[in-house]
Amino acid sequence: MATEILMPRQGQSVESCIIAGWKVKEGDTVAEGQALCEVETDKATFEVPAPAAGTMLGIFYADGADVPVLKVIAAIGKPGEDVSGLRPEEPQNIEQKTSKEEVKDPSAVQVSTFNIQRSGSVTGLASPRAKRLAESKGVDIAVIPGTGPEGRVIERDVKAALAGQAPLSPAAKAKIAAIGSGIGGRILSSDVQAPSAAPAPVPAAPEVSYSAEQMGALKEIAVKGVRKLVAGRMLNSMQTTAQLTMHTSADARAILAARKQFKDSTDKAGITINDLVLYAVAQTLVNFPELNAYWLGSKMVQFENVHLGFAVDTPRGLMVPVIRFANKLSLEEIAAEAKRLGSACIKGTVDPDALKGGTFTVTNLGAAGIEMFTPVLNAPEVGILGICSVQPKPVMNKEGGVGFIPHMGLSITFNHCATDGAPAGRFLAAMRDTLAGLKF
Repeated sequence: MATEILMPRQGQSVESCIIAGWKVKEGDTVAEGQALCEVETDKATFEVPAPAAGTMLGIFYADGADVPVLKVIAAIGKPGEDVSGLRPEEPQNIEQKTSKEEVKDPSAVQVSTFNIQRSGSVTGLASPRAKRLAESKGVDIAVIPGTGPEGRVIERDVKAALAGQAPLSPAAKAKIAAIGSGIGGRILSSDVQAPSAAPAPVPAAPEVSYSAEQMGALKEIAVKGVRKLVAGRMLNSMQTTAQLTMHTSADARAILAARKQFKDSTDKAGITINDLVLYAVAQTLVNFPELNAYWLGSKMVQFENVHLGFAVDTPRGLMVPVIRFANKLSLEEIAAEAKRLGSACIKGTVDPDALKGGTFTVTNLGAAGIEMFTPVLNAPEVGILGICSVQPKPVMNKEGGVGFIPHMGLSITFNHCATDGAPAGRFLAAMRDTLAGLKF
């Protein structure tokens, strides 16, 4: 009997995934556990492994298809087996189904543009296909009544809006087509309001002319998956926020001594300098709510608890998992959670829900010997702290002499729309005191 390959459920909040690319084709022989394709959510890219060995009897969705979770996307079995009964409905009809309870009056459905939960995570009320169609056609999805489950805006709702709306001007379409200023790139009503001044045009990609003969070895790499997601978010962050970076350094003798103490122990040997920094940030940030916050254009949202994101370099690209309620965790608990999440990111098994809902981010380039850098905000977060290498710094003592003391570089980028240099400077000063006074 043929084995179904299902679109995996990548987190409780993920309702569909996009097939980024198949690694096999129909007729190929595959081994159990072999990667069959890559699928992507709005946060990360994951591989779908083969649940059994056999022959690829059918691939039911092409690259780029947006498929609901738990839908059959392919089948494996013995050569010649009939898999016609496993083939799903046509992909273009996927979103035509509504919830079990039909909404008779769509205008009565109240659609929110975002919903910030107590944990700081955000849930959307529009399907990926609906978002893409709205963006491409210049429709403000924030004001479209949804007829999907729980008022979710689906593709047919956008089509209905298109059928009844007046055409938008080219400037309005260009504004909406850009990544929205809402959480996760969501398009808000403020994104389509006329600005006080004409925005600067987005530069087009440069035209280039090259050939293998002229330039030697040549390799073109399609921008997709995590790289494409990161590129979009970084560009959006730089275009929609007023980013300013300040640099300082902190006496690193205490943190180096703590690391040596743990390294020589038996039960805490796995605690790293990065774990110590994450712990210090979580303990310090609770006193600076203006930095533990979201900037949403017309409002700010400050958080009581710290949901700490930390950058992880993976074979697929940059990922930022989130340690929930980091301010309430011990050093050992933060170290264990950072290790678990970081390992899952590198292996490609991280739950997408673990990649959202952060309120502040830490990115550490100290291991690369970087002395200072400019981190890019993980919008809509207000701040991100860069951790740099430990370098000897000349410091004058009380007698007027100079001694060299190891210092760790700190670089904070903050959104100047949301806060000013003084609060950010006070946070850096507090971080210096916390790091210099670490004792365990």
